[in-house]
Amino acid sequence: NLAIRRYHVNTAQKRNNTYDVTLDELEECIPAGTDVESEFLAKELSQGISRFLDTLNYEDRFCFVRRYFYVDTVTDIAAALRWKPHRVTVRLSRIREKLHNNLKEEGLLE
Repeated sequence: NLAIRRYHVNTAQKRNNTYDVTLDELEECIPAGTDVESEFLAKELSQGISRFLDTLNYEDRFCFVRRYFYVDTVTDIAAALRWKPHRVTVRLSRIREKLHNNLKEEGLLE
């Protein structure tokens, strides 16, 4: 119980902005919404993202998945790939740009 309480204290919304940061990075690629149309769009977007990930090389896919699905820090990803953090940051920026363009081409974004 102490461990669970400590976890909740450490991950309280004000203290845990890791998820907010990663979601903000993807904000321009993935629109938000709450109605039925948005739910349908979310399903289409997830399929579009999966197709996009299939086109990436191993390192780019690794960076994207670790950052936006496992919410790893740039430093952790850089250590895993034995890269400098700046290289990971630049790579993620380029991947997000490619994703945005890819989703536009598929008609999933305006």
